[in-house]
Amino acid sequence: VAPGRIVYTHMLNRRGGIEADVTVNRLAEDRFMVVSSAMFQPRDRAWIERHIAPEDHVFVTDVTAGWSVLAVQGPRSRALLQSLTDADLSNDAFPFASSREIDLGFGRVLANRLTFVGELGWELYIPTELVQDIYDRILAAGAGFDLRHAGYHALEHLRLERGYREFSLDLTPDDTPYEAGLGFTVKLDKPGGFIGRDAVVGQRGKALDKRMVLFRLEDPEPVLHKDELIRMNGKIVGYLRSGAYSFTLGHAVGMGYVRHSEGVTAQLLASNQFEIEIANECFRAQASLQAFFDPTGERTRG
Repeated sequence: VAPGRIVYTHMLNRRGGIEADVTVNRLAEDRFMVVSSAMFQPRDRAWIERHIAPEDHVFVTDVTAGWSVLAVQGPRSRALLQSLTDADLSNDAFPFASSREIDLGFGRVLANRLTFVGELGWELYIPTELVQDIYDRILAAGAGFDLRHAGYHALEHLRLERGYREFSLDLTPDDTPYEAGLGFTVKLDKPGGFIGRDAVVGQRGKALDKRMVLFRLEDPEPVLHKDELIRMNGKIVGYLRSGAYSFTLGHAVGMGYVRHSEGVTAQLLASNQFEIEIANECFRAQASLQAFFDPTGERTRG
């Protein structure tokens, strides 16, 4: 991609399993910013460094301490941020998965148009020494936009109803991108290939016997956490990797890998009865390969 664009991607092991779940921001022709989740930053850095060949002219620098990140997310995030900067934040000028340096407060901020909550929004990468001032400015301007603080658990509920996967829960070194329903991250014709290509090349376009499936309980009362059993027509076919209550949908949602020898397809999900077992009690659930909330991602791209 051209500088100023962001790619969500994976780094695979030789079995095709997901070793790192990252976004890569192309800052220039020869400079990139790789963003990991906070917990796995040392692990991802080690993975990258181990795979730099001796003859490669590549340098990896950990700049984590130099940056703070504020995520401004929601239907009115554009209007809120536009009130604080003269940069053009319109969809045409600043499309989804793009990155721009913008003026905000007393500094220059790297604004990435990304989301992990399924709404229009930006992640602001701010030099650490400037974050307090910019935070205060956003908070003051947000009073006119009904701005609210949202913590990690709020993020967890929102990302689940949108079907966003999380590394170590939904994505592990034993799961391939195609099994996870993230085949769009794989570029099989990448020049020079990539680690794990031989393991995943045969999965493209196939009905796999293991596949990530999203569930929505029909009963609005039970709450899902994770590790609950998935039953198809009474038979155990997997377990939930993640689960939470969806306040938008009014029902608990979860996701987990279903195994079926003849392939896990949309037709299989539509023609069989699924239940989630919670504390030895089974509750009927709708099953889908797509998210139950905004499955096409229109809200994030608007």
